[in-house]
Amino acid sequence: MGTYPSISLFFPAWNEEDYVERAVTRALDVLPRLTDDFEIVVVNDASTDRTKEICESLAQRIPQLRVITHETNLKLGGAMRTGLSSSTKDIVVYTDIDLPWDLRELERALHLMDYLEADMICAFRFDRTSEGPKRIIYSFVYNLLIRSLFDINIKDVNFSFKVMHRRVLESIELRSMGSFIDAELVVKAIRKGFRVFQMGVDYFPRTRGVSTLASPSVILKMVRELVDLYPETRKPQQPSKPVRLPPSVTTLHTAQSTKRRTHG
Repeated sequence: MGTYPSISLFFPAWNEEDYVERAVTRALDVLPRLTDDFEIVVVNDASTDRTKEICESLAQRIPQLRVITHETNLKLGGAMRTGLSSSTKDIVVYTDIDLPWDLRELERALHLMDYLEADMICAFRFDRTSEGPKRIIYSFVYNLLIRSLFDINIKDVNFSFKVMHRRVLESIELRSMGSFIDAELVVKAIRKGFRVFQMGVDYFPRTRGVSTLASPSVILKMVRELVDLYPETRKPQQPSKPVRLPPSVTTLHTAQSTKRRTHG
């Protein structure tokens, strides 16, 4: 029997046919040990491979799985906004579908959230040398920039392991459509007075497919959004309207539905 509140776990997915079934299977192994009430949400961001087909097949036999499909590619920010706004449970967990961390770490994150009375837990990678020097340098510069501009002490702001209470999402409005959305989410939560803590995890880089996060176009978009959204991210206002799904989104419902240390 689960001991934690209801949980929404969502994965953004763009051309991830090699990882979809693996991610859903591992989520089904972990989540029932933590709670009796959970959902898995996959946001298919207009994939051109077999991602959609695989998701639909899985949804036919897994009642806890919901698949949301973008008709046009909305990038990481659009996929995250869809996933966050579509999640329905008390605790919302976001991660990449290639599982860069062991999902069993989620139990530790939930324990820390309860023990520290935190509103959000953000993970950082203990060792990321396997990514290569270019990615390490990009990440170091970006994290230093975010810490300096927003005066926050977050080590690894773009790492895709974030656990948050629903009240956080209901209190902020996210606007980024690119990879700046991770920083926007964390900074706005801190600025709103929510308690955000960090925990370290082992990192497992993808072994299939290609990550686009270090591409020049993605980096340029992050910088542009940082400049455009800096004022409102630093001093966020109350959401002006309820969170809604982006345009061009369709939802596939299931048949039923309708070494470790902690830092604050």
